[in-house]
Amino acid sequence: QVQLVESGGGLVQAGGSLRLSCAASGRTSNSYTMAWFRQAPGKEREFVAVISWSGGSTLYADSVKGRFTISRDNAKNTVTLQMNSLKPEDTAVYYCAAVRTYYGPSAGAYDYWGQGTHVTVSS
Repeated sequence: QVQLVESGGGLVQAGGSLRLSCAASGRTSNSYTMAWFRQAPGKEREFVAVISWSGGSTLYADSVKGRFTISRDNAKNTVTLQMNSLKPEDTAVYYCAAVRTYYGPSAGAYDYWGQGTHVTVSS
């Protein structure tokens, strides 16, 4: 079992930055692929970014490429999403997710999810 707890959400003006963190706990949490997804009101959950267990590979949704950066610190069991140049359309609940044997953008493949953290970007 892996437990995930997100933090760092809040209200920010367009053009601003936020840094989300996901703290993972449980056995062998370092060997998991970690990802961020988001869900805006009335919309489906969508992929944002993923990072391999080693940190050597990352993948981003086109909508956030060049603005968001995913990273991980396996010594601290944390995954971070640095979000810059935020836009109102980035407003959503952001979820951290983990899976052992998959690397990619499909939400259905992820086994463990956090409770989410709210991000609101005002125009």
